[in-house]
Amino acid sequence: MLSPAELVLLAFAGYRGTQLAVHDSILDPARDRIHAWQQAKDDSSVREWVITLISCVYCTGWWVAGALLATWLLVTGSWGDAPLVVHGIEWLAVAGGAVLLNRWDDSRRDV
Repeated sequence: MLSPAELVLLAFAGYRGTQLAVHDSILDPARDRIHAWQQAKDDSSVREWVITLISCVYCTGWWVAGALLATWLLVTGSWGDAPLVVHGIEWLAVAGGAVLLNRWDDSRRDV
């Protein structure tokens, strides 16, 4: 089971990873290619789903948090220390912390 400090660290990393994937200009070329791919066949529900996934901080944040948590657990050798359901709860905690940070950041954009 993760310590509170590890959860906070992973929540901040999840927030930053989500910002990178959804908003940062360094990935604009990749997002532009995906948008062009979707516009080539804009009636495709799969393509629309991909666009929704990469443009939604909640959707992307969930998967970024899961990837970070899995990487952390595997690198630190903690995967087998707790049942799978505990890791699922940790995933919810990391994703929730990252979303709170995203909401806080979004609320400050108008300031």
